[in-house]
Amino acid sequence: MSPEILATIFHFILLLVQIYYFGMIIYFFMSWLPNARENAFGQFLAKIYEPFLEPFRKIIPPIGMIDISSIAAIIALVLFQKGLQNIFEIILNSLY
Repeated sequence: MSPEILATIFHFILLLVQIYYFGMIIYFFMSWLPNARENAFGQFLAKIYEPFLEPFRKIIPPIGMIDISSIAAIIALVLFQKGLQNIFEIILNSLY
């Protein structure tokens, strides 16, 4: 497989992770709006993001009424994205 095709695949994967990140931000802010998660769009996002957020909620308990597990999940997703980007750059640099 040529390095150009591999680079395109890697950029596509990183784009998907970036889209997932922005969707999580939207889902996070929807929790501040009353009944925003009750509509069809909110329920659709819940099906996508709740499985990712669940392990963080099991580990990090809420502090009063503030659920910081979502913030920890977003930080973990950003770190995953940066790590994935670095791995892809190492792979691509080794091919050239």
